[in-house]
Amino acid sequence: AVLLLGLYQLAFLSTADHAAVNESVKAASFFKKHWAKKLINGVLRQFQRNQQALLAEAQQQQSHSHPQWLYKAISTAWPQQAEAIFAANNQHPPLTLRIHQQHLAVSEYRARLATEGIESTVTPHSAQGINLSKPLPVQQLPGFDQGWVSVQDEAAQLAASLLELEPGLRVLDACCAPGGKTCHIGESQPQLAALVAVDVEQRRLQKVEENLQRLSVAAQVICGDASDPQQWWDGKPFDRILLDAPCSATGIIRRQPDIKLLRQPEHIDALSSLQLQLLHALWPLLAEGGTLLYATCSILPQENTRLVEQFLREQPQAEHQPIRGQWGMAQTCGRQLFPVENGHDGFFYAKLKKPFSD
Repeated sequence: AVLLLGLYQLAFLSTADHAAVNESVKAASFFKKHWAKKLINGVLRQFQRNQQALLAEAQQQQSHSHPQWLYKAISTAWPQQAEAIFAANNQHPPLTLRIHQQHLAVSEYRARLATEGIESTVTPHSAQGINLSKPLPVQQLPGFDQGWVSVQDEAAQLAASLLELEPGLRVLDACCAPGGKTCHIGESQPQLAALVAVDVEQRRLQKVEENLQRLSVAAQVICGDASDPQQWWDGKPFDRILLDAPCSATGIIRRQPDIKLLRQPEHIDALSSLQLQLLHALWPLLAEGGTLLYATCSILPQENTRLVEQFLREQPQAEHQPIRGQWGMAQTCGRQLFPVENGHDGFFYAKLKKPFSD
C-alpha cells in the first residue's frame, strides 16, 4: 500500500518527488516495517528515474491486457493478426453448442430454441454447431439432459470431421478429458469397431464418463499415460488417433483469463517437449494407412507448426497431409485458427499419415 501511494504521488500528484519518496520511507517506519525502507526507497527512485518508459510500457500492456512476453510472442508470430487476437482474447466468448446429429438436425433444434424465445445462428465451419445470441445455463437448454446438445466451441468441433471416420475403424482419443471430442467422434460415427478414450487423470475421467452416458455414446475409457502406451495398450493398432495435446491454451484465453498470469515463457519449452514425446509415443499405435490428427488450443508456432515439422524430421515414415478448408490459415504443416470475436477459439490441427509399407 505504501508503494502504491508513493507511485501515485510521483505519477499523478503535484507532490515534490523527494517528498513523495521520503514520506513513503517514513511510513514504513511508522508501520514498523523497517525491513521495507530500502525496498521502498529503491523502487520509488527507480520509477522516478525511468518514469516515462515504465508508464509507456504499462500503458501498452494495459491496452492489450497481456503480459509482455506473450504480447511479444503473439506479435512476432502473427504481426498481421495480432491486434485482432488481442481484441478477441479480451472479449467474452460466445456460447457455442454442438447438436447430437443422431437425435435431431440442427434446423430442428434451432426451431425448438425459437419456440422458447432463444435466438441462435449456425456456425460457419462446423455443420453441427450453433451460437446462442445470449448465454444461458445448460439446464435451460431443451433436451440437454436427454443428450440432444453439448457445449463445445466451433474450433474443437472440427476434429471429428478431420478424422474422416468410417464404420469399422478403431479410434483412439488420447488426452481425452473432459470428453467433448470423444463424444463427438461417437456421435459422428456410431458404427466404429472401437472407440478408446485415454487420459492420465482419473479425476477428469469421471466427467468423460458422465458425458458419454448423457449422450448415449459407447467408448472404452482408460486411465493411462499417453506418453507410455505400453502400460495400457492391447497391441491392436488404431486406424485413427486424435492427440489433443496438453498445451499453453493461448487460443482460449478469453475462456480462461488466468492463463495470462499463470503461463510463463519457460512453460512453452516444457510443453513442446511433452508434445513431441506424445507424438513419438503414439505413432507406433497407428495402423498402416491410418491418420494421426494432432491438435492444440494454442496459437504459438512452437507448439504447433514448428513442433510438427520437428516430428516429421525425426519420424521419416510420417507424411504430412495438408488440410484444405475455408477456416483458419494454412501453414507449412497444419492449419491455424485464431480466436475470433463472437466466433471460434484459437486452435491448431495437423494431419499425419502412416503409409503402407512396401
